[in-house]
Amino acid sequence: MELAPMSADIQGIQSDLRAAGIDGWLFYDFRGRDPIAQHILSLPQGMRTRRWFYFIPAKGTPKKLVHKIETQSLASLPGETLYYSAQEELRKNLKKMFGRAKSVAMQYSPKNAIPYVAMVDAGTIELVRSSGPKVVSSADLVQKYEACWSATQLESHLSAGVAIDRIVREAFQLAAKNVREKKTLTEFDLKNWILKEFDAAGIWTEEGPDIAVNAHASDPHYGPTAESASPIREGDLLLMDVWAKKKMPGSVYYDVTWMGYLGAKVPDKYAKVFGVVCDARETATDLIRKHVAAGKPLQGWQVDKAARRVIEKAGYGKYFFHRTGHSIGEKVHGNGVNMDGLETHDVRHLIPKTCNSVEPGVYLPEFGVRSEVNVYIGEREARVTGAIQNEILALLA
Repeated sequence: MELAPMSADIQGIQSDLRAAGIDGWLFYDFRGRDPIAQHILSLPQGMRTRRWFYFIPAKGTPKKLVHKIETQSLASLPGETLYYSAQEELRKNLKKMFGRAKSVAMQYSPKNAIPYVAMVDAGTIELVRSSGPKVVSSADLVQKYEACWSATQLESHLSAGVAIDRIVREAFQLAAKNVREKKTLTEFDLKNWILKEFDAAGIWTEEGPDIAVNAHASDPHYGPTAESASPIREGDLLLMDVWAKKKMPGSVYYDVTWMGYLGAKVPDKYAKVFGVVCDARETATDLIRKHVAAGKPLQGWQVDKAARRVIEKAGYGKYFFHRTGHSIGEKVHGNGVNMDGLETHDVRHLIPKTCNSVEPGVYLPEFGVRSEVNVYIGEREARVTGAIQNEILALLA
C-alpha cells in the first residue's frame, strides 16, 4: 500500500474559488511560519529566508512574488514570477499581482476564531489590505486540501485501527493480570508496553498514549512519566487514550479512548457518569449520521452543542471543559473542522472524505471518564470506524 506523491492542485483550487465567489487565494510564508501553505503547495525543501507570496486567481495564471536573491524559491510552482528587493518593489508588485481581485483568501481567521488556520501575522494582513483586496478566511478551502483523505489514507486508518483495538484489549488484559498476580505495573510501564506493541505492529505515534488512573484521568491530556506515574491497583478506574498511524508517508491517525475498572463489578458512581458520556457521544454521532444521509449542512459547533447539552442536562456541564471532537489527519489533531462550540465557534462544515473524533468527557475531582470514537464522513454516509464502548470494562470479572 503506497501513497502517491502530492502536487499542488491548481485547477481544483481555482474551481473551488469560483464556487465560493472568492477572487483568489494568496499563500504567504516567512521562515516556515505557515506549514499549511507549504503542504498544500507541496513545496520541496529549499532555502527561503525572505518573504514569498503565491497568488492563485479564480481564473487565469498564478503569480509568484519572490526576493531577488531567492529567485528559485518557488520554481516548483507554475505561474508568472515577479521580483522584489526594496520595500517599495514589494508593495508595487503585490498590488500588480492582485490585478482586479476584490477578495482574497488567506490563512486568517477574524478575531482568531479558528486559530488552527490563523497562520498569517496581522501586519501582513494590513499590507495586503492596503493593496486593495478584502481579506477573507481560507478556513473552508484549507479543510478541503488539508483534511480530505484519499482512499489509500482511509485504508491506512482502518488498518491502524485494527492493530490499536487489539493492543488496547491486550493492555487491559495485562493490567488485570498484574493486579491478579500482585505485580507492580505503573501507568508509565503500561504506556511503554503499548509503544513496544505499536512498533511490532508497524504503527507509531508522535506522542502519547495517555494512560491514567483515578484522579489522573481528570486531566484530559495527562501523560505519565517515570516520576508522576501511579501504580495500577485493584479498585482503580483506568483510562486509555491511544492513537497511532501506519509507518508510511501520508498515513493518517486512528485515535480512541477506552475505560476499564480493576475489579469484578463496576461501581455505580463510575457507571452512571460513563452512561451520560456515552449518551452524549451517541447524540453527536447520530446527528452527524442523519445530516450526512440527508445531505444537510452541519457545522462543527452544532455537533458540540448537541453533545454538551446531554452532559449539561445531567448536571455535569462544568466538568466538560474541552471541545467534543477534533479533525484527524496526518497529525492526530488535523486542520479540518473541529466539533467545537466551546473553545472556539467552529463554523466550518463537515464535508465528505474527512474524519473527526467524537470524545465527550466528564472530569470530576476524584476521577474522570471519556469515550472516544472516530467518525468518517463519506458522500452520503457517516460511520464509526472502529469498536464502540458502551460500558466500562470490568477487568477482574
